[in-house]
Amino acid sequence: MTLRDRLTAPDARLRGIFQDLPSPAVTEVLCLAGVDFLCADSEHSSFRGEVLSNVLRAAGCHGTPVLVRVADAVPHLIAEALDAGAAGVMVPRVSDAETARACVAAARFPPQGVRGAGPGRGAGYGYRMAEVIEAPAPLIGVQVETLGALDTLDEILAIEGLDYLMIGPADLGLALRAGRPALSLEGAIARVRDACAADRMPLGIFAADRAAGDAALDWAQFVLQGTDAMLLAAATEAAFR
Repeated sequence: MTLRDRLTAPDARLRGIFQDLPSPAVTEVLCLAGVDFLCADSEHSSFRGEVLSNVLRAAGCHGTPVLVRVADAVPHLIAEALDAGAAGVMVPRVSDAETARACVAAARFPPQGVRGAGPGRGAGYGYRMAEVIEAPAPLIGVQVETLGALDTLDEILAIEGLDYLMIGPADLGLALRAGRPALSLEGAIARVRDACAADRMPLGIFAADRAAGDAALDWAQFVLQGTDAMLLAAATEAAFR
């Protein structure tokens, strides 16, 4: 069953993790631990080029799908992640429907989009080009973490081809504090939850730990539960302090 199938199942409750440490050895440790999927965080770490390819190879050895959170809503970054063989991409700081629509187009071949076909790793270096072009499209999702995203939520949800939304609570909280202090973070999250439920759009959120992940999975279809660096720091502190 593909990540798309699992994410869109009626009882979807997936538990992934952000990988911040750009090492295929870390990838293998996380896969062996039994995560449902990984999200290689290219926004806050260095997952590009050969590093990204090696991480995807390591995850592929264990059958674990990988999303890539690209650094920005830039078509060539989306294409790079997909050409390397990622199961999909996550785009941060998307504040309007026009940007979200462009992200979807960057992840789709014509006529649905503008993605170029190339003989990268994801296409078997050319051997599987036709198969990749005809296959179901990779996942493309955007993060709700700005006031603009909140204000244009209905327009974003209406975009054909968008597969999921992801709430970034830290950045959304900062945006609310700076520009809309009367609206609580809990209220903003509830607004996104209700809109996605009405639209049947898969929704995820970052959760700092297991307890927060359990609580979020009461309503979310997936969580990204912490990061590899957070787990390493917590375990080291518990062992040595």
